[in-house]
Amino acid sequence: MHIEKARPKKYFSRYKKPLVEFPNLIEAQVKSFKWLMEQGIGEVFKEFSPISDYSGKKFQLDFTSFSLSECKYDENNAKINKLSYQGLLKARVKLTNKILGTAKEQEIFMSEFPLMTSHGTFIINGVERVIVPQLARSFGVFFTESENKGNRYFGAKIIPARGVWIEIESEADGAIYIRIDKKRKFPATALLRAMGYENNEAILKAFSAKGATPAGGQGPASPASPSEAGRAGWEETIKTCLAKDGVKSLNDSYIEIYKRLRDGDMATADNAKEFINSLFTAERYDLSPVGRFRFNQRFNNAMDEAALARRTIFKEDLVTVIMNIIILNNTPGAKSDDIDHLGQRRVRFVGEILQQKVRTGMMQIKRNIQDRMSIIDVDTAMPIAIINQRPLQARIKEFFTTNQLSQFMAQENVLYEIEHLRTLSALGPGGLTRERAGLEVRDVHPSHYGRVCPIHTPEGPNIGLILHLSTYAKINEFGIIETPYMKVKNGKLTGEVVYLNALEEEKYNIAHAGIPYDGNGKINEEKVEARIKTEPGTISRNEVDFIDVAANQGFSIATSMIPFLEHNDANRALMGSNMQKQAVPCVLPEAPLVATGIEELASRDSGRLVIAQEDGIVSYLDAKKIIVKGKSPARNASHSDAGGEKTYPLINFMRNNNFAVFHQRPAVNVGQKIKKGEVLADTSSTVAGQISLGQNIFVAFLSWSGSNYEDAIIISERLVKKSKFTSVYVEEFVCVVRDTKLGPEITTRDIPNVGELKLKDLDEDGIVRIGAEVRENDILVGKITPKGETELTPEERLLRSIFAEKARDVKDTSLRMEHGKRGRIIGIKIFSRDLGHSLEAGIIKKIVIEVAQIRNISVGDKLSGRHGNKGVISTILPEEDMPYTADGTPVDIILSPLGIPSRMNLGQILEMHLGMAANSLGYQAIVPPFLGAKHEEIKEELEKAGLPENGKLKLFDGRTGEAFQQDVAVGYMYMLKLHHMVEDKIHMRSIGPYSLITQQPLGGKAQGGGQRFGEMEVWALEGYGAAYTLREMLTIKSDDILGRSQTFDSIIKNETIRPPNSPASFNVLLNYLRGLALDVNLKKEKI
Repeated sequence: MHIEKARPKKYFSRYKKPLVEFPNLIEAQVKSFKWLMEQGIGEVFKEFSPISDYSGKKFQLDFTSFSLSECKYDENNAKINKLSYQGLLKARVKLTNKILGTAKEQEIFMSEFPLMTSHGTFIINGVERVIVPQLARSFGVFFTESENKGNRYFGAKIIPARGVWIEIESEADGAIYIRIDKKRKFPATALLRAMGYENNEAILKAFSAKGATPAGGQGPASPASPSEAGRAGWEETIKTCLAKDGVKSLNDSYIEIYKRLRDGDMATADNAKEFINSLFTAERYDLSPVGRFRFNQRFNNAMDEAALARRTIFKEDLVTVIMNIIILNNTPGAKSDDIDHLGQRRVRFVGEILQQKVRTGMMQIKRNIQDRMSIIDVDTAMPIAIINQRPLQARIKEFFTTNQLSQFMAQENVLYEIEHLRTLSALGPGGLTRERAGLEVRDVHPSHYGRVCPIHTPEGPNIGLILHLSTYAKINEFGIIETPYMKVKNGKLTGEVVYLNALEEEKYNIAHAGIPYDGNGKINEEKVEARIKTEPGTISRNEVDFIDVAANQGFSIATSMIPFLEHNDANRALMGSNMQKQAVPCVLPEAPLVATGIEELASRDSGRLVIAQEDGIVSYLDAKKIIVKGKSPARNASHSDAGGEKTYPLINFMRNNNFAVFHQRPAVNVGQKIKKGEVLADTSSTVAGQISLGQNIFVAFLSWSGSNYEDAIIISERLVKKSKFTSVYVEEFVCVVRDTKLGPEITTRDIPNVGELKLKDLDEDGIVRIGAEVRENDILVGKITPKGETELTPEERLLRSIFAEKARDVKDTSLRMEHGKRGRIIGIKIFSRDLGHSLEAGIIKKIVIEVAQIRNISVGDKLSGRHGNKGVISTILPEEDMPYTADGTPVDIILSPLGIPSRMNLGQILEMHLGMAANSLGYQAIVPPFLGAKHEEIKEELEKAGLPENGKLKLFDGRTGEAFQQDVAVGYMYMLKLHHMVEDKIHMRSIGPYSLITQQPLGGKAQGGGQRFGEMEVWALEGYGAAYTLREMLTIKSDDILGRSQTFDSIIKNETIRPPNSPASFNVLLNYLRGLALDVNLKKEKI
C-alpha cells in the first residue's frame, strides 16, 4: 500500500525553537467543561440548598449531592443515528418534614446534559456544535471620565456578575452622586449612611483613615503618584456631599434612596430599609471571584483566601472607590480606564455560560417547589412530587439549540475546526451587538499582543468583534487571557517561563523573539529592540525583564501558517488566514513544500487524527481498522482485544457539517514499528500528520492574452487529468413518512404514472439502491400519500373490489433529486419506531439518503494562495497550449503579475522561489513568520538547485513555440481550492414553477427560478428600440398564461408564434385598483 510520506525538513538559519512547549490548543474548552462537571453544577445546587416553604414551618428541601453519568454510546454512533451525546444529571434530594419531624431521601433525574467530546465539541441531534467563548467586560470597578464646560470629571462603575450596577459620578457643584441601576441620582453620602456609617462624623472619619493611607493601584486609571493636593481635597468634597444630602437620620437616608429607586411607591422607613438591604445580600448581589480579585489587587487590599471570598460590596469598598475618584479629580493628567484594554475584559467559557443557564433553571424550579410545598399534603409528601425539572431541561435545551454562542461547527477542514474552538466572540447575550459596536471596540489594541490575533478576524460586519486566540495564549482561573514570557536577568535568559496578563505586562520591558542569543542564553547585542512598558523602543540588554517565547506568539494558528507573513500587507494576511479555513480537502492531499513548522503540531489537537497510544507493531490494516500488537498487555478495554492487541477503528466517508467528506486513511503499513504518539491514520486534510489543505502547483506570473485579467486564473488540463483539486461533496436528502388524517403514507415502488425506467434503481420498498447514479428529478424514495376520498362511480367500485387497495386514490409524493444536482448513492439510513428509534409525533419513519459527488476542478471555481491572492478560473487550457520551460515542462497555472504591486503581498513571490528550490532539492522548507529565510538564502538555494538566482526562466508560448520576450518568474506555490464552487452556484431554467398571484416565474436557485428582468433592464431594451424582444420578455416569457402555452404548442408544431395576449400581472393591477373602490373596466378593441 502506497503511503504519502512527508519530505525531510530543512529549517532556515534564523529559525529558533520556541522557548516553551507547544500548548494544547483546545485545553481551555476542555478544562472549562471539566470544571463545570466537577464544581460548577455542585456550586449551583449548594446555592439553592436548603429551600424552605414560604412560612418556613412545613418543609425544607436539600440537594445533598449530584451525579452526571457517561453517555451510553460513542460520538460516532451519536452522529450516525442523529442522537445527542449526553449523560443524565441526577440529584440526591432530602425532604425534611418539620411538622412530623421526618426526612425522606430520593435520587431524582434532573435533566439530560450534553457532554463534551474529547476534542471540545458537543453533539446535539447528530450535529456537532461548538460553544464559542465570549469576550465580555470584566466584573469589578471601572473609572470613567466625562466633560462638562471644559472641565473633566471622573466617576466609577461597579459592575457585579449578578445584581445592581452602582454608578458614581462627580458633578460641577463639587459633590459626588450615585445612581443605582441607571435610576435617579442621589448624594453618595446617603448610600454610605444606609450601608452602616450612621452619622456625618463616622463618614468623615472613614475618609480621613483612607486619606492617610495611599491608594495603590494597577492599570491606567490610578495616577502614578497621587498628589498631596489630590489627597487633601477629600474633606471639601465630602462636606459638599453632606450639605447636598440634607438628610440627618439613618431612616431618612433609606427613604430618600427608596424614593429615587421606586418612585411612586409608598415609602416607609421599614420597607425602604428592607428593600435597600436586600439589594446587597449574597443572594441578590455577587461581585464574583474575578471582580473581588481585581478590586483587591487594584487597591492593594488583602489578597488572602478570606478577603477574596467576600462576594458582596461593603461600605469600606465604597469609601475606597469614592476616595479614588476624588484623587483622580484633583490630579492633573489623570486618566480614566480604557475599556477596550484586555485587562478590563475577560473570557467566559462554556462552563461559566452553562452554569448561568443551570442557575436560571434552578431559580424557576425553586419557585415551583415553594408553590407546591404550600399546597401538598404534609403526610404523604415525597421529593419527587415537589420537584418539577422541566424549567432546567428547557434552559439547557434552549442554550444548546438557540443561543448565539452555540454554533454549528465549521468542519470545512481540520484547521477550521481548531480555529472555531479558539474563536472569541464579543457578541451574544450580555455582549455587544453588531449595530452598536463602534470603531474603538473593533480596533487592534496594544494589549492584544500575544493574547488575541491582530490579523485573524472576519471581513464583514463582524470585523473586530469575532477574534481568535493567539497560539500561546492561556486563560487563567478568572478568565483573563495571559501570554508566556521567559524571564531575562542581566541580559541572560533564565529558563523560567512566566504567564502575564495585559495589566501586569505594562510594568516590564519585553524583548521580541527575533533577538540573537548564544547557546547559554546570553543576548549577543548590547542594545536590543523591546516594548518598554508597552511603548516600542531600544534599550540596553541588562534592562530587559522578559523575552517573547516564539516569533508567532502574537498570531493565531491560521495566521501562523502563512509563510513569509512579515512580507505581506495586513489586509491580505487577514484574507489568507480566513481563506485557509475555507479550503476544501482534496482527494489526493499534498503537504506544502514551504511550511511554517506549525502544521504538524496544530493538527494533533484537532482530535481527528488516529494517534498511537503505545509502542508496538502494526499487525493488521484495512479501511475500517488498524490493529497494533503492543509490547505490554492491553490496558484500555474500550479499544483492546486479548493478547495486548489494540484496535483503532477508522471512519469512512462520513458527511460533516459543511457537506464535505470526513475520511481517515492509514498512514502506516503492516509490519511497521510504531512509537507512542505516532500518527496511524491521516484525515482528508492531513498528510503524515501535517495540515495539508492544498496542492503544490508549478506557477508562472505572466499576462496571457487578457485571459487572466482582474485576478482571473488560467489552469492547465493536466490538473484536471491528474485529479489535483478533486474533492468529494456529500449531501443528505431526508424523506419523512407521516401518518395523515386520511391514513398513513407508504413507501413503495408502485407509484402512479411513473415509467419502469424511472423505477429501475428502487427496491421493493421504493428506496434507491446504494451505488446508483442519480441525476435531477430521479426518484430517491418512492412514496404515496392518500388523497381525499370522493363519491365512487359504479365502475370505480368494481375496480376497487377487483384490485382491492390498488385502485385507491393516492398522490405521488416521492422524494426526488433536487434541481441541478447529481451524484452517487453512498449511504441509506432508516429511522423507524419498529427499529426502536424515537421520532416526533405523527412520523412513522424517516429515510436519510446520502449522495456523494466527485467534483473535479472546473471554470468558475475559486482558487487562492496563503497570502490572500485569490482568483476565479477563467479557462482550462490543453497542456500543449500552456507556456513551457526550456526542458519542455509546461506550467500548471498562469497568474497575473498585476495582482502583486497594489496588494503588497510579496510573501507569495518568496514562497514561489523557495518552493522551486525545495522541489528540485527534495526537501520541505520550514520558514516561521518573522524568522524565515532571507533573500540571500533563497538565492543560495536556487543556485544549489541549478536555477537562476533571480528565479526567472525563459518560457516558450505553447501555441506558437516562440520564446516570450522577457524571462518569467516561475516556481512552486501552494494553492487551495475554496468552497465557493461553481457547481453550487450555476443555475439554468427552461420550464419551471410560476408564482400563484402574478403568474410570473419564481426567483432563486432553490425554487428553480428565472432571471429577473427588472425595470432598469426594460429601460435598456427601450433605449435600443428593441420593441419585439421587450414584448416577448414581458408577456410570453413571463406571465401571459394563454400565450405561453400557445407558444409552446407553436414551437412543437413548427408553426408561426402568435401575437401575445395581456399579461396576468396586468389583471392583478386592475384588481388592486378595484380594491381602492375604483370601477376599472378594460375596453378591448380589435386593431
